[in-house]
Amino acid sequence: METLNFRFENGRRPLSATPQLVGVVSSGNLEVLIEPLPLNGACEIEIRTAANGFGATWQAVMTDFHERWQLQDTRICINDMGATPAVVSLRLDQAAETMTGGLP
Repeated sequence: METLNFRFENGRRPLSATPQLVGVVSSGNLEVLIEPLPLNGACEIEIRTAANGFGATWQAVMTDFHERWQLQDTRICINDMGATPAVVSLRLDQAAETMTGGLP
């Protein structure tokens, strides 16, 4: 099991809802918990993954997500069981949509 942490500063888009859970922890999938939290405009992401050694891939996917959504004061926790980058992006987009009411 590997734990990765990312922090993105200067988000512009606040969340408007209570914490949400999207997805399910199972083989090839993941769950995303997204919640508003006062972080001085930042977005923090913690990833717990069963697939060790993919830090650079996670960094690329998280950077892409942040560039599209620009979330502020947001904490995201991901529990991963080997999801592909496409599934990760899908689940993150689903979570962000539930909290913002729209597309990036």
